[in-house]
Amino acid sequence: MKRSAGILLYRRMNGQLEVLLGHMGGPFWARRDAGGWSVPKGEYDADEHPEAAARREFQEELGLPVPDGALVTLGEVRQSGGKVVTVWALEGTLDPALVVPGTFEMEWPKGSGRMREFPEIDRVEWFAVEQAREKIVKGQVPFLDRLAELR
Repeated sequence: MKRSAGILLYRRMNGQLEVLLGHMGGPFWARRDAGGWSVPKGEYDADEHPEAAARREFQEELGLPVPDGALVTLGEVRQSGGKVVTVWALEGTLDPALVVPGTFEMEWPKGSGRMREFPEIDRVEWFAVEQAREKIVKGQVPFLDRLAELR
């Protein structure tokens, strides 16, 4: 079973709860907005602690260190493909203009034999929670609900 871990950064702006999401990079997500955004996260092996993986993946995907502060667990969710995602919430701020995303390589177009490099996340933005519900991958919506209950 594949497992991923991530950190959902949040802040309050003008009394409104906002979350930081990344738009998934690569050709499959290029034209998709609704359902094409995610908590910064990534897969980890059984020998890595999920919280350590969440911190590592945040830095790898955004190119910035995890802001200081206490992580609050938002638990696990099993996505439709079977992957189990564990997420922590962290209150903090980050300027999306400073993000330098990590990259991945894949054959594109498929079957062409040509390897191309794509950003893991091609955009990063702050969204009010209600707007984030429309943007985020459906399997991650429970993390927004859990965050709203905590805050």
